[in-house]
Amino acid sequence: MITITPKKRLSVLVHILGWFMLCIVLLLLSPLSWRMGETELPVQFWWKQVFLVFLLITVFYTNASIVVPRILLKGKNYLYLLLAILGGVFTYGMIIYFEQFIHYPELMHEFFNPGKPFDHNKGRWLPGDIFQLMLYLTSIGLSTSLALVEKWQKDESIRREMDRQRIDTELSYLKAQINPHFFFNTLNNIYALTNLDVKKAQEALLKLSRMMRYVLYENQKNETILSKEVKFIKDYIELMKLRMTEKVKLRIEIEEPKEDLVIAPMLLLPFLENCFKHGVSAQTESEILVKLEVMGETLFFETRNYIFPINQDSPEALENGIGLVNTQRRLSLLYPDKHRLKFGKDESTQQYWVNLTINLS
Repeated sequence: MITITPKKRLSVLVHILGWFMLCIVLLLLSPLSWRMGETELPVQFWWKQVFLVFLLITVFYTNASIVVPRILLKGKNYLYLLLAILGGVFTYGMIIYFEQFIHYPELMHEFFNPGKPFDHNKGRWLPGDIFQLMLYLTSIGLSTSLALVEKWQKDESIRREMDRQRIDTELSYLKAQINPHFFFNTLNNIYALTNLDVKKAQEALLKLSRMMRYVLYENQKNETILSKEVKFIKDYIELMKLRMTEKVKLRIEIEEPKEDLVIAPMLLLPFLENCFKHGVSAQTESEILVKLEVMGETLFFETRNYIFPINQDSPEALENGIGLVNTQRRLSLLYPDKHRLKFGKDESTQQYWVNLTINLS
C-alpha cells in the first residue's frame, strides 16, 4: 500500500500549480488577445493547445522519471544528448501530424486572412515553430533539473541515515565500554570495603543496586531527565564516601535542577571516576571538588582533584583514560556545537581540573 506523506502531497500540489500556471501564461493569455471583433478562434486551435500541453507533460515526466535516471545519471551523457535531440524531432513531428490531422493550417489562415486562398506550398510560420521548440527545451531543462535535485535529495537522505546509524552504533559501543568500566571500579571499592566494615559494605551494595537500576533502565535511552542524572551522581559520591578516610576533604556543590532538562545518561560519570581514582591517597591529605550548576538551559560542571600515583599493575592503571576518551567522543557526537570541554593540570596547586559546559536546549 502506497503511503502519501505531507511532503509528497505538497510535491504533487506544486506540480499541478506549475502546469496550471504554464497553461495560463503560455497557452491561454496570448491566444485570447488574438480575437478580432466578433470572430472567435476556431475550436481546432484549442484542440492543438490541449494536445501541446499533454505532449509537454509526457516529455517532462518521461525525461524526469526514465531518461535522466537510466541514461544521464548512469554517465551516458552523449546518449542522453542524442535522445534529447531525437525527442525534439519526434515532438516536432507529432505537432505537425496533429496539425495536418485537424486541418489546423487552413483554419488559422482563414482566421487571420479571411477571404484569401490558402497556399499549401507556403512554408510553416517560423516564429510559431521556434516558440514550440522553446517549450520543448524548457520542458527538458526543467525535468532534468527536477530529476537531478530529487537524486541529490535522495542521496543526501541516505547519507544522513547512514550517519545516524553510524552514530547510533558508535554511541552504543561507547556506552557498552563505559558501563563495565563503572561497575569494575565500583565493585573494586566494595571488595576493598568488605575487609574493613561489613555493614558499610552492605550499605554500599544497596546503593549500587539502586544505581544499577538506573543504568539498566536509563542508560538504554538516548536521553534522561537531568534530575535523575543528578541523583545518580549523588549516589555515586555517597558510595565513594564509604571507603574514604578523614584525610580526604570533599567539597560537593551540586545544584538541584529546576527545569525538566534532558541529558545523555551517565555522561558525567567518567569525570567523577577519575577524581576518586586519582585524587585519593591513604597517606596524604587530599581534596576533591565536584561542582554542578544550571543556568537557564546551560549546565556547568567542574571537578578538581590532586593526582596521586596508582599501582601500575592494577586494573585501574590498565583502564586509565578509557572513560575520559569515550566521554569526549560521546560529547562530540551528541553535542557537536553545544559543548565546551577543558581540562588540565594547575601547576600552582598541582591539581587536575575539568570544566564542562553543555547547552541542553
